[in-house]
Parts: sequence; structure tokens; C-alpha cells
Amino acid sequence: MLYKMKNELIYISIILFICSCSKDEQTNINFNSEIENYISAVDLSRLPEIESTNPIFYDQQNSPKDILDILKENGVNTVRLRLWVNPTSQHSGFNEVKQFSETLKTYGFKTWLTLHYSDTWADPGQQETPAVWQGLNFETLKDSVYNYTKKVVTQIQPDYIQIGNEINSGFLHPQGDISLNNSNFKALLSSGSLAVREHSNNCKIILHFAGLENSDWFFNQTNTIDYDIIGLSYYPIWHGHSLENLQNTLQSLSSTYNKQIVIAETAYPFTLDWNDQTNNIVGTTDQLILPEFPASPQGQKEFISEIKTIIKSTDKGLGFCYWGSELIAWKGSQSSTASPWENQALFNFNNKALPVLSEFK
Repeated sequence: MLYKMKNELIYISIILFICSCSKDEQTNINFNSEIENYISAVDLSRLPEIESTNPIFYDQQNSPKDILDILKENGVNTVRLRLWVNPTSQHSGFNEVKQFSETLKTYGFKTWLTLHYSDTWADPGQQETPAVWQGLNFETLKDSVYNYTKKVVTQIQPDYIQIGNEINSGFLHPQGDISLNNSNFKALLSSGSLAVREHSNNCKIILHFAGLENSDWFFNQTNTIDYDIIGLSYYPIWHGHSLENLQNTLQSLSSTYNKQIVIAETAYPFTLDWNDQTNNIVGTTDQLILPEFPASPQGQKEFISEIKTIIKSTDKGLGFCYWGSELIAWKGSQSSTASPWENQALFNFNNKALPVLSEFK
């Protein structure tokens, strides 16, 4: 009897041990999967142009180092690049973006392409149809969107792709203007989405809206579109100083539309000074969130720390992307046509990595 009880106790102990191991293993799998999928991104769209001037970047120990090595060592796992159809220069065009994407992949970065479907900047105030597509009838324009997106997906093979950039007002105006012809806008968006689905098994589709106001209306309009991730831009200068409003909006959108959500663009200044003669976009205290986040290296770091906390506390929160991380004053201190963003970059006026980079880990 004692022998039987002893054997039963041993058997139960083994079962409990196996169950415990399985639970721990499953926890580790879930944790590792969460880390693997978390987006810790920077936008480096202008880096190929900047590097043509041979700047020297420094890590936080003030040692000269390749900028991509610095970013990788500090936890950046994804690089976002804009893509213009036929820009006036080669910068942000197909060939440059393809070549740079290949370089990024050798460093182990995932790539995130933001297709502007334009020859120049596309944002809520400007969504200009590429010159080669202007004057096309609607069906031909829709085919052009499909074929162009197919080319990008098959030849560059990004991990994430945006169908349009900050498309609050639609894209490919006037035919894809959301307020003038909502059904055409959605048909063009669906054409881009279909091209991704039919030619990639892995690429995730992002729809990108700038700001918080009217975001629920926009994602209700696009609820029939096949996509994976909600992307929002958040800059205090344009989208308000309430981080509570940001958090509530992220949570509401992800819950309402059952989508993963990412802060697709954000940035914050480490100073209100300047390092060239190009007017900076952020330069006054009323554009800051004060007193919590002053324009200082520590203020910049704490702002991004709070952004990271907010996105991680959001159900289906996927990560964030820092815009303009590379936008140092690369043309020299006297240039009036260089960077309007050098006081919001991730490198100071001596091109040394700022403390904020530690928040990407």
C-alpha cells in the first residue's frame, strides 16, 4: 500500500513538473513573440542624401561609429522609409529605396515603406497625383495603383507597407479625395491592399492617419478595407498637448476596430536652438508639453519614454516610430535649405547620440 502511494505521489509530481514546465515554456514563447513583433522604429528616409556629405556620427561614449550600428545597438529593430513615384531627384525614388532597403536588411532591420503615391510630400494638406498618372481615367488609375504596389512588394519586399501617407483627406487627388468621392477613395485604397495580399504572404498593411481628431470617423470609413495595423501620427505642435487624449484615442481605436495600432510618427526637441540657417518647425515654448517635458536631452528622453509606456499599455499596441531621427544640419551651419528638424533629431549638434536612444531598447 505504501509502495503504491509512493508511486502515485511520484507520478503526480512528474505530471505537475511537466505542466509547470509547459506553462513556463508557453509564457516564454508568448513573451519572446511579443518582443519579436514589437516595433521600435526610426524613419531614416533622408539618410542616403545626408551620407553623401560624409558626416561622422558618434555613439553615447563619443566614439565615431556607423549610424546604423549605433541605432541597432540601442534597440532599433525597424527602419521606415518614404517612397515617391518619380521625384525630381533620385532621393526617395524607387532605386534608392530598394538599394537602401537591401542594406538595412543586412544589418538585421525590418523595413517599413510609406508609399506616398506622389512625386513629392503627401500629407493631409497635399495629396498630389504623380505626373505620369495625371489625366488617367479612374479604372486606369486604379490599375496603376495596383501595378505600382505590386512592383514595390515583389522587388523590395518590405515587412510593413503603408497604402498612402497621412491620408486624412484621401490620396491621389482629385480622384481619390475622400470628401469629394468617398467610393473612389476606398476603391483606390482597396486596389493597393489587394496588390499586397496577392503578392506577399508576410507584409503587413498599415493605414496612416495624422493626429487624433476625426480619427474614429476616418477608420469607420475605411472599415471595409483589408489591412492589418492602424497608424497614427502624434506631434504635440499639431495634435495637442494631452497625452491622456492620445492614450484614450489609441485604446478606443484598437478596441473599436480590433486592429493592432502603432504610433507611425512622433518626435520631440532636445533644444530650441538651431544649428543651421534653415527655419526649424519647433522653436518656441508654446509648442512643448510643459513643465513635464522641457526642450532638453532629458525632456526628449522622458517624452519618448512616456510614448512607449502609452503604446505598451494599449491593447494591441504594437510600437512606435521616431520621425526625422537622422535630420542633422548636414549642409553646414550657414545653409538655409537643409534641416528644419536638427533640434528634434536623435543626435545632437555634434552628431553625438542623445540619451533618448536608450528608450528604443
